[in-house]
Amino acid sequence: MPTNNKTYFLGIDGGGSKCKAIIVSEDNKVLGTGVSGPANPIHGFEQATHSITESALLALDDAKLDDVKLCDLVAGVGLAGVNLPVLFEQMSAWQHPFRAMFLTTDLLIACLGAHQGQDGAVMISGTGSCGFSYVDETPFIVGAHGFPHGDKGSGAWIGLQATKNVLLSLDGLIAPTSLSEDILNHTQAKDAVSLVEAIAGKPATYYAKLASYVFKRANEGDAIAKAIILEGAQYLSQVAKRLSQQNPPRISIIGGLSSFIVPWLEQDVQASLSEPVFPPEMGSVLFAQQQLANATH
Repeated sequence: MPTNNKTYFLGIDGGGSKCKAIIVSEDNKVLGTGVSGPANPIHGFEQATHSITESALLALDDAKLDDVKLCDLVAGVGLAGVNLPVLFEQMSAWQHPFRAMFLTTDLLIACLGAHQGQDGAVMISGTGSCGFSYVDETPFIVGAHGFPHGDKGSGAWIGLQATKNVLLSLDGLIAPTSLSEDILNHTQAKDAVSLVEAIAGKPATYYAKLASYVFKRANEGDAIAKAIILEGAQYLSQVAKRLSQQNPPRISIIGGLSSFIVPWLEQDVQASLSEPVFPPEMGSVLFAQQQLANATH
């Protein structure tokens, strides 16, 4: 136990590619941060728990709190994948090393962080995409169906559309554009067969890396790139309007593509957006604080 009897909070944002951790004081000052590997339990319970623990240890080390150990931390843990009941139960049963652990979805912590623990809605456009609102303690999800069957307007979806269009151009069905050249150079492919070989079986993160080419060419006026971005942005605009029907006080867009996609959204949607206040890992801390307060009353 810390010699000063203070409570320290751990905030975890665990996704499919990395796990972010922060150590926060009682007055919400961030003392340390840490990043480790994937923490979506759908890809393995052992991997997820290892990443959570490792990122927490890294954050503790960064905070330089010599008298504080994992067993002293009140942890808020937001994870991708635990919207599936079987994974939520599995993670809830984990013999974790913390003083207490409050588990929830990555969507809820993103929303709580963006709106400082208050009601609101978020659109997420990163490797994947979805919409989520939390109003009057009622969660509401749009999308979140995963890649490749969902995640429209995400980096992975944009990259996949780019490769599909390049294949059409290589077959002589549509005219090639500058985007075609970018994708072929990136994949080191010379024809349709070698392109398919290069992209076959690749995960969402691979396709998401192609999105930067599409945005670059779209901004230069490339017809195919513009069509892809406009289709993705139109979908996200529809998501925003669906979320608005839940009457959230605020709506924000977060994720690695957010700053790139916003200018392509419908004007009224752009005007309705508020800047997110905190990142998702702070949302985990706010969630833990709320749950701890509820448990002690």
